[in-house]
Amino acid sequence: MTKYRNFPMVPRVVFGQGCFKQLGEILLPKRKSSEAPFIFLVDDVFEGHELINSIPLLFNDQIIFISADEEPKTNQVDSLVSQLIQSYTELPSGIIGIGGGTLLDLAKATALMLTNPGSASEYQGWDLIKKPAIYHVGIPTISGTGAEVSRTTVLLGPDKKLGINSDFTPFDQVILDPDLTQGVSTEQWFYTGMDCFIHCVESLNGTFLNAFSQSYGEKALELCKEVYLDSLSEEDSRDKLMMASWHGGMSIAYSQVGVAHAMSYGLSYLLGVKHGIGNCLVFQYLEEFYPEGVALFDQMREKHQIKLPKGICANLSDTEFDTMIKVAMSLEPLWENAVGKEWRKTITPQKLKSIYKKI
Repeated sequence: MTKYRNFPMVPRVVFGQGCFKQLGEILLPKRKSSEAPFIFLVDDVFEGHELINSIPLLFNDQIIFISADEEPKTNQVDSLVSQLIQSYTELPSGIIGIGGGTLLDLAKATALMLTNPGSASEYQGWDLIKKPAIYHVGIPTISGTGAEVSRTTVLLGPDKKLGINSDFTPFDQVILDPDLTQGVSTEQWFYTGMDCFIHCVESLNGTFLNAFSQSYGEKALELCKEVYLDSLSEEDSRDKLMMASWHGGMSIAYSQVGVAHAMSYGLSYLLGVKHGIGNCLVFQYLEEFYPEGVALFDQMREKHQIKLPKGICANLSDTEFDTMIKVAMSLEPLWENAVGKEWRKTITPQKLKSIYKKI
């Protein structure tokens, strides 16, 4: 008998404009005691913003502002966990991440590492976490990464950029309020939305494709086309991109991403390039793998007048190229999904270097 993966999903989700206001009501039954606070990890762009006044603080709850300018790191998670353990007599009642993919990944990782010993870097990989996380909630303020629904939390470690992939990683609760995505810059809206679009292209063209991932991937792709190629109202665009992100994240639960994500991890690890723009920088040169997807990407980029940076890899040494290539090629499930079990026959260091040199 074939053994199928029994994947966890987010058990509770609320969607709708203004639903963030229900956060206090949602958290109250989850509070363990007055000594067990809720910890809110919030993107520091919201410091002084009216959103902060809407966070339902009680007792010794704490807001920790975190910059999303850099990718989340394993030592950052370790530092947060240590800080929380030293500050309180009880484990927190829960961790709430409010922001984009960086904040959502930090919230997931912190919730996991409060119950699992050692450093976050020891758990970068598949199914290494042994104990359930504490209660954790994801509240995206930008749409596209799929971090709100995925079973991974992507972290930059001392040796690699790799997710903590586990059945205990997904959020216990997600709040999808399209109103929270207002005010995002055009560039950020594009780069993060393209993360979702590229998820879908890689999933739908992968060898791991099945009816489950296809149904979600096709819906997410359709929504991305509407958002980035049609003329929607701002309100419709926010609603639909938020659902595209959700469906895009679900599409890879039972499949995988592919070439752009693998190579983007190399850029992030070496150069600190943020995930969304990294995917775009790589994807523009992947006609060989995703011809239809790249053609659509070019249309979307032209419509929104997005100019991608050039010369990112122009002055790198051979050693630096080798570092990026090593990181990218270590992500074996992504390459197997993209090319098949015999991927090493066609995906060589020379091939990857030729693509990186164009960026």
